Amino acid sequence: MNKLFFLFYSILLSVVYILILPFIFFLSKRNVKYRVSLPARFFLKNNPPLTENGIWFHVCSFGEARAIYPLLEKLPTELLRLTTTTQTGYEAISQKQSKESRYLPFEPLLFSWLKPQKVLLVMEAEFWYLLFALAKRRGAKTVLINARMSDHSFPKYKKIAWLYRQIFKYIDEVYAQSELDKERLEKLGAKNIQVIGNIKLSNIPKAIKKLTKPKTLLICGASTHPTEEVLILDAFVKLKKEEPTARLVLVPRHPERFAEVGRLVKKVAQDEYYTWHNYSESEALNSDIVVVDVLGELVNIYAISDIVILGGAFAKVGGHNAGEAAQFGCKIISGEHYFNQRDIFSVIEGISIVSKASLARRLQQHAQLKPTRITQITDIQPILDSINEML
Repeated sequence: MNKLFFLFYSILLSVVYILILPFIFFLSKRNVKYRVSLPARFFLKNNPPLTENGIWFHVCSFGEARAIYPLLEKLPTELLRLTTTTQTGYEAISQKQSKESRYLPFEPLLFSWLKPQKVLLVMEAEFWYLLFALAKRRGAKTVLINARMSDHSFPKYKKIAWLYRQIFKYIDEVYAQSELDKERLEKLGAKNIQVIGNIKLSNIPKAIKKLTKPKTLLICGASTHPTEEVLILDAFVKLKKEEPTARLVLVPRHPERFAEVGRLVKKVAQDEYYTWHNYSESEALNSDIVVVDVLGELVNIYAISDIVILGGAFAKVGGHNAGEAAQFGCKIISGEHYFNQRDIFSVIEGISIVSKASLARRLQQHAQLKPTRITQITDIQPILDSINEML
């Protein structure tokens, strides 16, 4: 059955690959966001294979890439092999291993691209069948780390559980975020599961520069997605009527939206007679609203923020890592859709969960919010021990 499925899946994906090539070519030419990543992933442009016999980590997003930094720092740099599927992810992994960082090719291209490695470690929910199957067949120990299965995703995964059972046949070990994740993963066919918590709490990124805090209430709208900026700005405008000196720092999640959010803030500022500027123009937080249009500054801003409105949970995205703000004791307000961060939220005291309709009122009542506190840190040593067995 395994061989028949492998053959069927490989042929099917090869046909899909041929059919979508014209669309991929068109998209790579039209959209700046994909100008480098799509040619690398679908045409192998400037994307040679990784050197053999290394420790290979695959991640998707910028946040996932940053989360594996504590693991990377405890392993020999010359053995690190890193891949991603996104532009922001690539920028993050390149900071740790510039010579052996790549975009992960689309699955059919892995037949010629993938070289034997000692270990393959894949973050969270990057379930690429041929990635695991080929890596395993070519000698790697295959490991799924920080594995999760959210309330939102699990029903969808169950509908195609037959596919995930095939994938998990090629995964040797799984390190899950919670007991509930373990239970759900087992139902999809996972084996050798160990619960160690969320590795994003194993070594939380620290501030790397000291910003000057305004002598007034500072609010950070962090890692925001479409529709969330409007919601946060509306709440801020209502707060300003009661506290005129309050300031807002708005940090969009994705860099391709910096200009869009800037235009939105400009309109609000004109309507309300606020001052505003882009962070790339000045790091001084001396305007009513500052739009952070650069990467890598969020933790520095958390360090001086009084209140953090955490994005990704007012839109149905799944939330973002609250630990980075909680380490500074910030008062944190989150939306209700934090399903991807359930494990992290469970070990942080003081997070205020509100609906969209309640955000403005809760912000106005900020004096009643409690500073947050992290109650548990994750131990990544079991993952390191697993890697070292293969060295």
